[in-house]
Amino acid sequence: MRITDIAPEYEKHYFCCLEEWSEEMKEAGDYKQRWYEHMCDKGVRVKLALDENNVTGGMIQYVPIEHSMFEGEHLYVVLCIWVHGHKEGQGNYQKKGMGTALLKAAEEDCRKLGADGLVTWGVIIPVYMRASWFKRHGYKVVDKDGMMRLLWKPFNEQAKPPLFMKQKKNPEPGSGKVNVTIFRNGWCPAHNITNERARRASAEFAGNIDIQEYETFDRDIVKEWGIFDSLFIEGKEVRTGPPPSFKKIRKKIEKRVRQKQA
Repeated sequence: MRITDIAPEYEKHYFCCLEEWSEEMKEAGDYKQRWYEHMCDKGVRVKLALDENNVTGGMIQYVPIEHSMFEGEHLYVVLCIWVHGHKEGQGNYQKKGMGTALLKAAEEDCRKLGADGLVTWGVIIPVYMRASWFKRHGYKVVDKDGMMRLLWKPFNEQAKPPLFMKQKKNPEPGSGKVNVTIFRNGWCPAHNITNERARRASAEFAGNIDIQEYETFDRDIVKEWGIFDSLFIEGKEVRTGPPPSFKKIRKKIEKRVRQKQA
């Protein structure tokens, strides 16, 4: 196994999170590629884990905290770390040390970049991005939000702990039409899949939907709303991970349309 920086020959794997085999991933569109191209001059870093046959088995992506969903300064944030764990495609690479190697490489890189520390997020249930896994690697919880945990590893005494971003306002219900509001950053295909399904479902009720889309790599939008990646239907947030099915999203929209028409 070796860890390498992303290069053009690996980009197609990275843009679909190593899941070229997935039909669901095709629904995500090209938003991750567009996000990456936008972030290339803003400090985005991507490292990949390759096996002895140069097959990409894992990835980590991290950005300056000023371009993340958290509050802080002079820190980098791990947006996600993913080691391929499906039988499909290249197979299961988990539990072989790839995740640990990727995290260690990111820490070393961020130290060289002069960051005061590395930040990550995790959840307390046993799914993707487990808080407990990061704790085992020396990360400490500094903020909580429901099942979410914000963790960090400071590199020096000057480091200031990060915080979860606070939502500043909420989309309003529509006047006469159902308001579907999308906040999309682009870095995560799971969010992108959800948003694309919402767009497709909304199109089936043309004339009854007022759809608004915000691209949150525009930091002015993030500062105004305090929202990074979210979907709202009539002002109520919809869970976006794992992506709800098209049928489920359509049902939510249809219910609201009928309520408006009643």
